[in-house]
Amino acid sequence: MTQTLTRRRFVQLTAAATALFAAGGKAQLWYAPSLTYPAVKVANLAQVKTGQPISFSYPDASAPAILVKLGRPAIGGVGKDRDIVAFSALCTHMGCPVQYEKGRFICRCHYSMFDPAKAGQTYQGLASSWLPQIPLRVDGKGDIYAVAVAGLIWGRVKNV
Repeated sequence: MTQTLTRRRFVQLTAAATALFAAGGKAQLWYAPSLTYPAVKVANLAQVKTGQPISFSYPDASAPAILVKLGRPAIGGVGKDRDIVAFSALCTHMGCPVQYEKGRFICRCHYSMFDPAKAGQTYQGLASSWLPQIPLRVDGKGDIYAVAVAGLIWGRVKNV
């Protein structure tokens, strides 16, 4: 016996499938284990100079990153002027290294450019995702710590 799929039945099934998918997605996120990032000392406020990037690895030795004092306030910036930020040093297009030059991150492989003051937003080139930003914390002695990664580091299924 063959049943005809009416427009009404199609809409009902689609709505039900969407509701189940949405509920399943939320339940899956609720049960997902929380990520635990290490707190890693990167530098001290006294060491950081405007426009001079500091290279480090985070959250592990195979994940290059860059800390930079921009000289202007930035989204997620720390320090007195809220201008110290850190990002993954791997381009989100194909994983090439990025470099900090003239107030921006540049990927020399395919000329993607990212704005560190705007949370690593891509504004030119082939990269379609922003650079993963590394949230920072400053303690009472002026030590700067990397404490997490906001976004997925290129080439990884998970950051930690």
